[in-house]
Amino acid sequence: MNAFLFAFRASRYVPRSLTRGLIWSGTMLQWARHAKPARRLEDNLHRVTGLEGDALRSLSRKGMASTARYYAETFELGRMSDKVVDARVRVADPYGARDRIAADGRAVLALSHSGNWDLVGAYACRHIARVITVAEILKPREVFDEFVALREKIGMTVLGHEGSTTFRELIRLGRSEDGITCLLADRDLSGSGVEVDMWGHGVKVAPGPAALSATTGNVLIPVFVHYERLHGRRRWAARSRWGVVLSFGPVTDPADAPSDDRVGHLTRAWVQFLATEIAEHPEDWHMLQRFGWTETTS
Repeated sequence: MNAFLFAFRASRYVPRSLTRGLIWSGTMLQWARHAKPARRLEDNLHRVTGLEGDALRSLSRKGMASTARYYAETFELGRMSDKVVDARVRVADPYGARDRIAADGRAVLALSHSGNWDLVGAYACRHIARVITVAEILKPREVFDEFVALREKIGMTVLGHEGSTTFRELIRLGRSEDGITCLLADRDLSGSGVEVDMWGHGVKVAPGPAALSATTGNVLIPVFVHYERLHGRRRWAARSRWGVVLSFGPVTDPADAPSDDRVGHLTRAWVQFLATEIAEHPEDWHMLQRFGWTETTS
Protein backbone atom coordinates (compact mmCIF):
# COMPACT_ATOMS: atom_id res chain seq x y z
CA MET A 1 0.00 0.00 0.00
CA ASN A 2 1.17 3.54 -0.78
CA ALA A 3 2.71 5.11 2.37
CA PHE A 4 0.65 8.28 2.01
CA LEU A 5 -2.56 6.26 1.65
CA PHE A 6 -1.65 4.15 4.68
CA ALA A 7 -1.02 7.28 6.78
CA PHE A 8 -4.29 8.84 5.65
CA ARG A 9 -6.31 5.79 6.68
CA ALA A 10 -4.38 5.06 9.87
CA SER A 11 -4.85 8.64 11.09
CA ARG A 12 -8.52 7.86 11.76
CA TYR A 13 -7.63 5.40 14.49
CA VAL A 14 -4.61 6.89 16.27
CA PRO A 15 -4.33 9.93 18.57
CA ARG A 16 -4.11 13.26 16.78
CA SER A 17 -0.84 14.03 18.54
CA LEU A 18 0.72 10.91 17.04
CA THR A 19 -0.46 11.85 13.54
CA ARG A 20 0.98 15.35 13.90
CA GLY A 21 4.27 14.06 15.29
CA LEU A 22 4.80 11.50 12.54
CA ILE A 23 3.99 13.94 9.75
CA TRP A 24 6.20 16.61 11.33
CA SER A 25 9.12 14.20 11.72
CA GLY A 26 8.88 12.92 8.16
CA THR A 27 8.65 16.41 6.71
CA MET A 28 11.53 17.77 8.77
CA LEU A 29 13.65 14.78 7.75
CA GLN A 30 13.09 15.73 4.11
CA TRP A 31 14.13 19.29 4.93
CA ALA A 32 17.26 18.19 6.83
CA ARG A 33 18.30 15.89 4.00
CA HIS A 34 17.59 18.61 1.45
CA ALA A 35 15.40 16.17 -0.46
CA LYS A 36 13.83 17.13 -3.78
CA PRO A 37 10.63 18.66 -2.30
CA ALA A 38 12.73 20.91 -0.04
CA ARG A 39 15.00 21.90 -2.93
CA ARG A 40 12.03 22.71 -5.14
CA LEU A 41 10.48 24.80 -2.38
CA GLU A 42 13.73 26.72 -1.90
CA ASP A 43 14.05 27.43 -5.62
CA ASN A 44 10.50 28.79 -5.69
CA LEU A 45 10.93 30.82 -2.50
CA HIS A 46 14.22 32.26 -3.74
CA ARG A 47 12.47 33.69 -6.79
CA VAL A 48 9.70 35.15 -4.65
CA THR A 49 11.89 36.68 -1.93
CA GLY A 50 15.41 36.92 -3.34
CA LEU A 51 16.73 35.23 -0.19
CA GLU A 52 19.80 32.99 -0.32
CA GLY A 53 21.96 30.90 1.99
CA ASP A 54 20.98 30.52 5.64
CA ALA A 55 18.07 32.95 5.32
CA LEU A 56 16.56 30.87 2.52
CA ARG A 57 17.13 27.64 4.45
CA SER A 58 15.40 29.14 7.48
CA LEU A 59 12.42 30.20 5.37
CA SER A 60 12.18 26.81 3.68
CA ARG A 61 12.13 25.13 7.09
CA LYS A 62 9.14 27.27 8.04
CA GLY A 63 7.58 26.37 4.70
CA MET A 64 8.05 22.64 5.26
CA ALA A 65 6.60 23.02 8.77
CA SER A 66 3.57 24.80 7.32
CA THR A 67 3.14 22.00 4.79
CA ALA A 68 3.30 19.39 7.55
CA ARG A 69 0.68 21.36 9.48
CA TYR A 70 -1.60 21.35 6.42
CA TYR A 71 -1.43 17.57 6.01
CA ALA A 72 -1.87 16.87 9.72
CA GLU A 73 -4.93 19.13 9.87
CA THR A 74 -6.39 17.68 6.69
CA PHE A 75 -6.00 14.13 7.99
CA GLU A 76 -7.90 15.26 11.11
CA LEU A 77 -10.53 17.29 9.28
CA GLY A 78 -13.09 14.51 9.04
CA ARG A 79 -13.08 14.29 12.85
CA MET A 80 -13.21 18.03 13.57
CA SER A 81 -16.41 19.48 14.97
CA ASP A 82 -18.00 22.51 13.33
CA LYS A 83 -17.12 24.57 16.40
CA VAL A 84 -13.44 23.69 16.09
CA VAL A 85 -13.41 24.53 12.38
CA ASP A 86 -15.12 27.87 13.03
CA ALA A 87 -12.62 28.74 15.77
CA ARG A 88 -9.69 28.06 13.48
CA VAL A 89 -10.89 30.28 10.60
CA ARG A 90 -10.85 34.08 10.60
CA VAL A 91 -12.22 35.95 7.57
CA ALA A 92 -10.71 39.15 6.15
CA ASP A 93 -12.98 40.73 3.54
CA PRO A 94 -12.08 44.39 2.94
CA TYR A 95 -13.59 44.43 -0.58
CA GLY A 96 -17.06 43.15 0.25
CA ALA A 97 -16.65 39.87 -1.62
CA ARG A 98 -19.00 37.95 0.65
CA ASP A 99 -21.78 40.48 0.08
CA ARG A 100 -21.33 40.09 -3.69
CA ILE A 101 -21.43 36.29 -3.40
CA ALA A 102 -24.60 36.53 -1.32
CA ALA A 103 -26.19 38.89 -3.85
CA ASP A 104 -25.27 36.91 -6.97
CA GLY A 105 -25.41 33.43 -5.51
CA ARG A 106 -22.42 32.42 -7.64
CA ALA A 107 -18.75 33.29 -8.08
CA VAL A 108 -15.44 31.87 -9.28
CA LEU A 109 -12.66 31.89 -6.66
CA ALA A 110 -8.97 31.63 -7.59
CA LEU A 111 -6.73 30.22 -4.83
CA SER A 112 -3.06 29.47 -4.35
CA HIS A 113 -1.55 26.39 -2.68
CA SER A 114 -1.30 28.25 0.63
CA GLY A 115 -2.36 27.68 4.22
CA ASN A 116 -5.11 25.08 4.48
CA TRP A 117 -7.62 25.39 1.65
CA ASP A 118 -9.51 22.26 2.79
CA LEU A 119 -10.12 23.77 6.23
CA VAL A 120 -11.52 26.98 4.77
CA GLY A 121 -13.57 24.89 2.34
CA ALA A 122 -15.24 23.18 5.29
CA TYR A 123 -15.92 26.61 6.80
CA ALA A 124 -17.20 28.06 3.53
CA CYS A 125 -19.68 25.25 2.93
CA ARG A 126 -21.58 26.26 6.06
CA HIS A 127 -21.03 30.01 6.19
CA ILE A 128 -20.60 31.31 2.63
CA ALA A 129 -21.99 29.07 -0.12
CA ARG A 130 -21.90 25.61 -1.60
CA VAL A 131 -18.32 24.82 -2.63
CA ILE A 132 -17.58 23.29 -6.04
CA THR A 133 -13.97 22.36 -6.73
CA VAL A 134 -11.64 20.30 -8.91
CA ALA A 135 -9.06 17.81 -7.62
CA GLU A 136 -5.97 16.60 -9.43
CA ILE A 137 -6.25 12.86 -10.09
CA LEU A 138 -3.41 11.43 -8.01
CA LYS A 139 -1.66 8.09 -8.31
CA PRO A 140 -2.45 5.61 -6.98
CA ARG A 141 -6.11 6.28 -7.62
CA GLU A 142 -6.96 5.32 -4.04
CA VAL A 143 -5.22 8.48 -2.77
CA PHE A 144 -7.43 10.63 -5.01
CA ASP A 145 -10.50 8.72 -3.84
CA GLU A 146 -9.60 9.34 -0.18
CA PHE A 147 -9.23 13.09 -0.74
CA VAL A 148 -12.51 13.23 -2.66
CA ALA A 149 -14.32 11.29 0.08
CA LEU A 150 -12.97 13.66 2.73
CA ARG A 151 -13.99 16.78 0.81
CA GLU A 152 -17.43 15.43 0.03
CA LYS A 153 -17.89 14.54 3.70
CA ILE A 154 -17.38 18.18 4.69
CA GLY A 155 -19.86 19.34 2.04
CA MET A 156 -17.90 20.05 -1.13
CA THR A 157 -18.81 18.99 -4.67
CA VAL A 158 -15.60 17.57 -6.18
CA LEU A 159 -14.81 16.92 -9.84
CA GLY A 160 -11.72 15.06 -11.02
CA HIS A 161 -9.34 17.05 -13.23
CA GLU A 162 -10.02 15.49 -16.64
CA GLY A 163 -9.53 18.33 -19.11
CA SER A 164 -12.34 19.66 -21.29
CA THR A 165 -14.96 17.31 -19.84
CA THR A 166 -14.45 18.78 -16.37
CA PHE A 167 -14.49 22.34 -17.67
CA ARG A 168 -17.80 21.76 -19.47
CA GLU A 169 -19.30 20.47 -16.23
CA LEU A 170 -17.99 23.53 -14.35
CA ILE A 171 -19.64 25.76 -16.94
CA ARG A 172 -22.92 23.90 -16.55
CA LEU A 173 -22.82 24.17 -12.77
CA GLY A 174 -21.74 27.82 -12.91
CA ARG A 175 -24.67 28.74 -15.12
CA SER A 176 -27.39 26.63 -13.56
CA GLU A 177 -26.64 26.22 -9.84
CA ASP A 178 -25.68 28.53 -6.99
CA GLY A 179 -22.30 28.08 -5.35
CA ILE A 180 -18.69 29.20 -5.37
CA THR A 181 -16.37 27.40 -7.76
CA CYS A 182 -12.99 27.27 -6.02
CA LEU A 183 -9.97 26.55 -8.22
CA LEU A 184 -6.32 26.24 -7.18
CA ALA A 185 -4.80 28.30 -9.93
CA ASP A 186 -1.17 29.18 -9.19
CA ARG A 187 0.08 25.91 -10.72
CA ASP A 188 -1.02 25.25 -14.30
CA LEU A 189 -2.01 21.64 -15.06
CA SER A 190 -3.67 22.38 -18.41
CA GLY A 191 -0.57 22.83 -20.56
CA SER A 192 -2.05 26.07 -21.92
CA GLY A 193 -1.24 28.48 -19.11
CA VAL A 194 -1.54 32.26 -19.27
CA GLU A 195 1.81 34.03 -19.00
CA VAL A 196 1.92 36.76 -16.36
CA ASP A 197 4.49 38.61 -14.27
CA MET A 198 4.91 37.50 -10.65
CA TRP A 199 7.67 38.93 -8.44
CA GLY A 200 9.54 40.20 -11.50
CA HIS A 201 9.55 36.80 -13.23
CA GLY A 202 7.58 35.36 -16.10
CA VAL A 203 5.15 32.67 -14.92
CA LYS A 204 2.47 30.56 -16.56
CA VAL A 205 -0.62 30.13 -14.40
CA ALA A 206 -3.87 28.25 -14.86
CA PRO A 207 -6.35 29.83 -17.31
CA GLY A 208 -9.31 28.08 -15.67
CA PRO A 209 -10.63 30.72 -13.24
CA ALA A 210 -10.58 33.50 -15.82
CA ALA A 211 -11.98 31.32 -18.61
CA LEU A 212 -14.78 30.07 -16.37
CA SER A 213 -15.64 33.57 -15.19
CA ALA A 214 -15.65 34.89 -18.77
CA THR A 215 -17.82 32.02 -20.00
CA THR A 216 -20.39 31.98 -17.19
CA GLY A 217 -20.45 35.70 -16.44
CA ASN A 218 -19.84 35.00 -12.75
CA VAL A 219 -17.54 37.39 -10.90
CA LEU A 220 -13.95 36.36 -10.20
CA ILE A 221 -12.49 36.74 -6.71
CA PRO A 222 -8.96 35.82 -5.58
CA VAL A 223 -8.65 34.15 -2.17
CA PHE A 224 -5.53 33.66 -0.08
CA VAL A 225 -5.13 31.52 3.04
CA HIS A 226 -2.32 31.78 5.56
CA TYR A 227 -1.68 30.62 9.10
CA GLU A 228 -1.70 32.72 12.26
CA ARG A 229 -0.85 31.91 15.88
CA LEU A 230 -3.84 31.66 18.19
CA HIS A 231 -4.12 32.87 21.76
CA GLY A 232 -6.57 32.85 24.64
CA ARG A 233 -10.14 31.69 24.14
CA ARG A 234 -9.82 31.20 20.41
CA ARG A 235 -6.83 28.90 20.88
CA TRP A 236 -8.77 26.88 23.45
CA ALA A 237 -11.83 26.62 21.18
CA ALA A 238 -9.69 25.68 18.16
CA ARG A 239 -7.77 23.04 20.12
CA SER A 240 -4.68 24.21 18.29
CA ARG A 241 -1.96 26.84 18.45
CA TRP A 242 -2.69 27.63 14.82
CA GLY A 243 -5.59 29.03 12.87
CA VAL A 244 -5.94 30.37 9.34
CA VAL A 245 -6.91 33.70 7.82
CA LEU A 246 -9.24 33.51 4.81
CA SER A 247 -8.53 36.69 2.84
CA PHE A 248 -10.81 37.75 0.00
CA GLY A 249 -9.37 39.99 -2.72
CA PRO A 250 -11.05 42.49 -5.04
CA VAL A 251 -14.12 41.43 -7.02
CA THR A 252 -13.67 41.51 -10.80
CA ASP A 253 -16.75 41.45 -13.04
CA PRO A 254 -16.03 39.82 -16.42
CA ALA A 255 -18.43 42.28 -18.03
CA ASP A 256 -15.91 45.03 -17.25
CA ALA A 257 -12.99 43.22 -18.93
CA PRO A 258 -11.98 44.16 -22.51
CA SER A 259 -13.57 41.77 -24.99
CA ASP A 260 -10.33 41.25 -26.93
CA ASP A 261 -8.35 40.13 -23.83
CA ARG A 262 -10.93 39.04 -21.30
CA VAL A 263 -9.10 35.96 -20.01
CA GLY A 264 -5.78 37.81 -19.79
CA HIS A 265 -7.35 40.75 -17.96
CA LEU A 266 -9.17 38.54 -15.47
CA THR A 267 -6.07 36.43 -14.88
CA ARG A 268 -3.87 39.44 -14.17
CA ALA A 269 -6.47 40.68 -11.68
CA TRP A 270 -6.28 37.59 -9.46
CA VAL A 271 -2.54 37.15 -9.98
CA GLN A 272 -1.78 40.64 -8.68
CA PHE A 273 -3.57 39.98 -5.40
CA LEU A 274 -2.16 36.49 -4.83
CA ALA A 275 1.40 37.49 -5.74
CA THR A 276 1.27 40.24 -3.12
CA GLU A 277 -0.14 37.90 -0.48
CA ILE A 278 2.38 35.14 -1.20
CA ALA A 279 5.23 37.64 -0.91
CA GLU A 280 3.88 38.72 2.49
CA HIS A 281 3.42 35.13 3.72
CA PRO A 282 5.94 33.03 1.76
CA GLU A 283 6.30 30.46 4.54
CA ASP A 284 2.71 29.34 3.92
CA TRP A 285 3.04 28.84 0.15
CA HIS A 286 3.28 25.07 -0.25
CA MET A 287 4.87 24.97 -3.69
CA LEU A 288 7.05 21.88 -3.35
CA GLN A 289 6.58 21.00 -7.03
CA ARG A 290 7.72 22.50 -10.28
CA PHE A 291 6.21 25.94 -10.71
CA GLY A 292 5.40 27.62 -14.00
CA TRP A 293 8.53 29.76 -14.31
CA THR A 294 9.10 30.60 -17.97
CA GLU A 295 12.87 31.05 -17.52
CA THR A 296 15.33 28.45 -16.26
CA THR A 297 17.34 28.82 -13.07
CA SER A 298 20.54 30.75 -13.64
